[in-house]
Parts: sequence; C-alpha cells; structure tokens
Amino acid sequence: MHLKFIFASLFFVIGCSNNNTSLEKSDIITFPEELYVIAINELKENKLDEAKVKFEQIEKKFPLSNRAIQSKIMLAFIDYLNLNYNEAIYSLNAIIELYPSYKDLDYAYYMRALCYYEQINEEVLEGQNNLNALSYFNQLINRFPDSKYSQDSRQKIILIKENIAAKHMDIALFYLKNQKPLAAINRYLVIINQYDKTKFTPEALYRLVEIYYSLGMIEEAEKTNIVLFYNYSDSEWAIFGNNLLAPKKNKTKNSLFNYFNNIINKNNDKEKS
Repeated sequence: MHLKFIFASLFFVIGCSNNNTSLEKSDIITFPEELYVIAINELKENKLDEAKVKFEQIEKKFPLSNRAIQSKIMLAFIDYLNLNYNEAIYSLNAIIELYPSYKDLDYAYYMRALCYYEQINEEVLEGQNNLNALSYFNQLINRFPDSKYSQDSRQKIILIKENIAAKHMDIALFYLKNQKPLAAINRYLVIINQYDKTKFTPEALYRLVEIYYSLGMIEEAEKTNIVLFYNYSDSEWAIFGNNLLAPKKNKTKNSLFNYFNNIINKNNDKEKS
C-alpha cells in the first residue's frame, strides 16, 4: 500500500482537527486535544522527532484520556515510518492486549500485519515474516470483516500465498535435482493442499504426474492427471500431462475420452466393491 494511503487512513482514524492552532509551547497546555493537534501537524510536516515528543507527553500527562491511546498508536506509526519494525510491533501488541474494545483497534491489527509484510524479501519468501503477516492479516479479516483495511489485507494475503508457493516450488525443484522425489512430492502437495488458489497449482499437479510416472506409479499419475485436466483443462500443464501419459494411452488404443472414462470407471468399481 502506498504511504499516502496509510497516512490518509491514519488521520481518518485519529480524527485530527483545527490545523490553525496558535499554541506553540506544549508545557503550558492543559488539555490533551490541544497538544495532540500540534503533534499531528508536526507529523504531517514530517517532523517525526518533534511529533514523537508531543505524543509521549500526552501519554505521560493524560494517561487516562482517549488521546493517550491514540498517541500510543501514533508512536507505533512513527516507529513504522522509521523502519523500527520490532519496536512498532511490540507497541501494537501491547495496544491490542490492553485495549481490546478500543473503537479503532482494527488499525492496530492492520499496522501489526503490515510491519511483518514490509519485511518480506525475495531471498526468504518462506520465512517467518511471511507466515506472521499471513496470520495477522487473517486475524484482522476474521475479527473485523467490515473494516476499511480488510480489502487491502485480502489482496496482500494473495500476494503472500503466491510468495510462499513460489518458495515451495523452488525447494521441490532442488529436491528433484538432487534425486529426492519423495521430498519433492511433499512440497508439491503442500502447494496443492494449502495454496491451491495460487498460479503454481497446475504446475505442481503436473510435476506430481511426472514424478509418479517416472517412479512407475502409473495409477497415481493417472489419478493426478485427471485432477489436473478437470480443473485446469486450458492450462499448458494439462496438455503436458496428457502428452506424458499419451504413449501408455495409445498402446491400449483408447481415445482421450475413453482413457479418462476407463480410469473413472475403475475407481467407481473399487468404491462399489
């Protein structure tokens, strides 16, 4: 998500007001709202250090006010902007635990997930940041399905799952190159069972067909190819699967239609017996 959207969302949540305040000295302010407005204006002007001081003063001087809770969120947001993700996550976890009924708690959930999401890199696509981001975005959606942050969270979940599936594909290929087909099978099954909505599922199915066929497990190869053909008939991987098994099919002089029907009938007979 672009930074300007995060800023806009944040200022919507905190409800800032009156940009023309004339107060300049925070030590003479007796109301948290006044000090809060000054801090927000400084944040808008990218004066992060000055704003941070004001938010910390609100926490200290007015600990029981709503602005104190909002200031905690703002301090976590400043840590996020400064790429201090661990500090931001620590603060957001505390807010979520201490204020479970806070009206804008969905933003804290969203920012926590975002902190992990921003730390994902291509070298460790299957790393803990991926898994944490996935978990926390799901928590946000499950607890706040109507939140303004749910749609963006769903989009990021799609990207995260694509990343994780891509890493499983790379690891499976590594196992194949090192002649460890069973380990590769396990990786492909993870993609098919846990990340079936990703673009890698058709290829994962085909690779299973390929491995089963190479191991002489023809029945397993045929069953997997049926799944591939049924769900992804327009995919190039479905064509590859059919071509791979075609020699066996031609030897029995069956058409493609009969080829699949024979396998299906064979399975039905087993279920009846």
